[in-house]
Amino acid sequence: MTLKIDEKIIRETTRCDRKFLCLKTPSNIYCQVKDCINEEVLFVKCEDTIICNYKMSFGNSFVCNCPTRKEIYNLHKI
Repeated sequence: MTLKIDEKIIRETTRCDRKFLCLKTPSNIYCQVKDCINEEVLFVKCEDTIICNYKMSFGNSFVCNCPTRKEIYNLHKI
């Protein structure tokens, strides 16, 4: 299953080191969304060992700032 995301969103995702593997299959999505606020702030469950330019520590949890990941969640609830 290949996920379709608007090209504008892809272009905004300038710091992706994973070559957009998340778009090729949902099993390549590394962080599970635990909560979403206003379709903008994604609180995610990630392993500490996962290095991602868009993952930010927030207290005892993590926030994902990846434009593509946000769009995947907002469109497909994955």
